[in-house]
Amino acid sequence: MEPAVLDADALVAAARTSTGLDDLGDDSWREGLDRLVWSLVHEADLGEVGAVVAPAMIQVLLEQRLQVEDWYARHPEIDDEPVERPLIGLGLPRTGSTALSYLLAQDPRSRSLLRWEAPQPCPPPSTVPAPDPRIAEAEATVAATVATSPRSAALLPTSATGPSECQDLMGLDFRAHYFQAWAHVPSYSRWLLHDADLRSTYTYERRVLKLLQWGQPRRPWRLKCPSHLLWLDALDTAFPDARFVWTHRDPTEVMVSVADVYEEVGALFGAQIDPAYYGPLNVEHWTVGMARALAFRERGDHDERFFDIDFRAMQEDPIGQVRRLYDWLGEPVTPAFEEGMQRWWTENSATRAPNVHPDPARYGLDLDAVRPQFADYVARARAWTA
Repeated sequence: MEPAVLDADALVAAARTSTGLDDLGDDSWREGLDRLVWSLVHEADLGEVGAVVAPAMIQVLLEQRLQVEDWYARHPEIDDEPVERPLIGLGLPRTGSTALSYLLAQDPRSRSLLRWEAPQPCPPPSTVPAPDPRIAEAEATVAATVATSPRSAALLPTSATGPSECQDLMGLDFRAHYFQAWAHVPSYSRWLLHDADLRSTYTYERRVLKLLQWGQPRRPWRLKCPSHLLWLDALDTAFPDARFVWTHRDPTEVMVSVADVYEEVGALFGAQIDPAYYGPLNVEHWTVGMARALAFRERGDHDERFFDIDFRAMQEDPIGQVRRLYDWLGEPVTPAFEEGMQRWWTENSATRAPNVHPDPARYGLDLDAVRPQFADYVARARAWTA
């Protein structure tokens, strides 16, 4: 397969041609797309695989956005769908947040964003006879990742029918953290962290959630993405009644792990990146993220919207922590829910293998220098989980 031309206008044109559609909605997506493509062209060093995969993935995002707008144009009643009081998971990787999302996904009375539907929300699931072919496609993708990059699969555990982070939905507005894991895109990363306005991103995520639930019994959403910590103000504009569950662990303990994930993802794209780039990049983003999250939580009545779980408590008694969370939500843990959690935890514990990460110096990290940068957050988290 020949690499596509990595040009923003060409990718938009290709998406419109492949779908036969023209309307991409408002133009909020344009700045992020232009900045991402510029960084990929001028700063990244993509390998042969990345030169094919990066533009293909960008085109898919554009195609999906075109289809979202087409479904709304033909069925304006989708916009009447309520998205009420979603529970949104926060917390860095390796804090128990992924395990928590899988446990919550066992609740038949709630609704998670699923791995098979997140990258392809169209057509709406309610319009596709079972079995939805996207499930088999996702299963094949997961199997291929396990076969070709087992370590990446271990660092980023997933299943086709399990919960997914919000990255794909944020990608539809081209303001998402996962792009900076693809390749060396420092200009895009700086813009995303310091200058990008994500109000349109979360407004569009809400638009897609309405489409995903349309035609199905209404159930409260269980969402999750570490990146939300950086943009809680913007998230709050789209989901003003959201409640948050935050899993806590000293960020210094996970910085090496996060950089390790970035290196593995970059390797999938064939990107040539100095591993020492990943450490400072993540320290900068997460120190800013923690400062913003603390400031958000301290304003007004926001603090009462948060439920806190310590990483060690999550490891010792995961189902007990979910019970505490549901007491706080004022919702029951049904027998079917508890049975599903017990089954998932038992099966996952039996197959989980420990990860051994490289030396922090590989990623340009001096943990003794990093630790003080998160001291304020660590002190708050200790008090919240006492």
